[in-house]
Amino acid sequence: MASDSRTSGAEGAVQRGAGATPGRVQVPVPPAVVPGATPTAPRRNEDRPGPRAAGISRHFLLFQAVPSWLISMVIHAVLLTVLALLTLPEKPPENRIVAVSDPSDVEEVEKLDNEQIDPMDVTVFENQAPAEVMATPTTTYTVDVPSLDDMDAAPDMFELEDFGERTAPSSDLMDRIGGGIEQGLGAARSAKARQGMVEKFGGSAGSEAAVAAALKWLAEHQERDGGWDFDHTRGVCRGQCSHPGTVAPARNAATALAILPFLGAGQTHKEGAYKETVQRGLAFLIRSMKVGNGMGDLSDAGGMLYAHGMASIALCEAYAMTNDPELLQPAQFALNFIAYAQDPVGGGWRYEPKQPGDTSVVGWQLMACKSGHLAYLTVPRRTILGATRFLDSVQEENGAKYGYMGSGSGPATTAVGLLCRMYLGWKHDEPALKAGVEYLSQLGPSDNYYYNYYATQVLRHYGGPAWESWNSVLRDRLVESQSKRGHETGSWHFSRDPWVDRGGRLYCTSMATMILEVYYRHMPIYGKQAAEEDFPL
Repeated sequence: MASDSRTSGAEGAVQRGAGATPGRVQVPVPPAVVPGATPTAPRRNEDRPGPRAAGISRHFLLFQAVPSWLISMVIHAVLLTVLALLTLPEKPPENRIVAVSDPSDVEEVEKLDNEQIDPMDVTVFENQAPAEVMATPTTTYTVDVPSLDDMDAAPDMFELEDFGERTAPSSDLMDRIGGGIEQGLGAARSAKARQGMVEKFGGSAGSEAAVAAALKWLAEHQERDGGWDFDHTRGVCRGQCSHPGTVAPARNAATALAILPFLGAGQTHKEGAYKETVQRGLAFLIRSMKVGNGMGDLSDAGGMLYAHGMASIALCEAYAMTNDPELLQPAQFALNFIAYAQDPVGGGWRYEPKQPGDTSVVGWQLMACKSGHLAYLTVPRRTILGATRFLDSVQEENGAKYGYMGSGSGPATTAVGLLCRMYLGWKHDEPALKAGVEYLSQLGPSDNYYYNYYATQVLRHYGGPAWESWNSVLRDRLVESQSKRGHETGSWHFSRDPWVDRGGRLYCTSMATMILEVYYRHMPIYGKQAAEEDFPL
């Protein structure tokens, strides 16, 4: 999951040549004879015109013999050729990006064959492997990443190029893109709506203050290249905060987990106090994307398809909230890769493309598909049907509980499976869903915040007394346990969480923040609008 940014530039030049010389027209000229005239004796040599005069005379006679329309045509042809040479602009160079962590290590990237691919056409990648190159058709530049030891170096700023409108299909889809989101993700997370939803669904002033402090901590631990690292002690932190993560390289996963809480709080790259933070984070993900055959791969060695699913959610949510055409192609290409990487037999996802799936990885991919669907991006019907087939293969007790790759259900995989079933259209009165919610409610919150993250969403969407009981316990626990000491202020570290050693403080802070944003991060699945936004099956 090493996400060293790779970018390459190539310039093309157009050589033009134009111009033609009309050929001479040879017309026979008879001797000049005047009727009735008396022939005269031959002139002496000194009376005859010289060679120059004779030549001029012959050319004049030739010119007189040529039709006027032919002369006009030749003159106009010459004029048009000259004007074309003076006014036609040179063809602009073809721009491609190459991002590198070390400016001296620039790798030339060949021009992709898919630059004319419609990003909404998800059939182009069937039976094809993604190319191991990274090239986003934007402006050409080389990313100069300063040393993390250089504390005086200013952060590099990255501008996203407007290429979405050029690649979107020429249909009424552009009139609909983002339309439902204005009443969904974007509206729910706006400052005006957020306060009402906090009060309605069980948030508090304390939970909102905790979210604000967490965002500040996350922003302070962004690295100069725009991304994040589970080892949060790099950069400006310099080890002031304890318990860094050990998983590496997993920068795409770390960056996605850090961006999602900002988006959950309504902070985008277009507006909000942290818009530059979000913009640089999204730019990092786009530069890290390996593009080929209409797909964009965001997996990395440490996070594998976990990283890709998380990063895809971030891109799709950012696009859904802003309707920014600059994010259209990256978001759709990420969804295309999810469709490609799905196990064609079992319908799931795991660490590498086409592997038999596991419930944990499936959860992130399916949430990305749901975010993309809400943004009116294209998610193949067969992808959703395959995910349903996978869940059927790992369910127990008629769907009330779920295993990891087969039988043997547990709390975390059950929470993931139930949330996926909700996204896939299970109704509120589904008996298996009711039984699963009762199971989670009886267990209550635990020290495993991966489980807490998914179970909180299940109970929040289901609502009722089970949600109220769950929320009052977990909300207050998080508010009280948030660090309020020194540079760690605003972060969390759950010492008994099974993932804490690998993800460290960054992982704990991201998961806790998203749990406290659950009141407005997504519209209730069983609300009226959500029912109209089910996957088409």
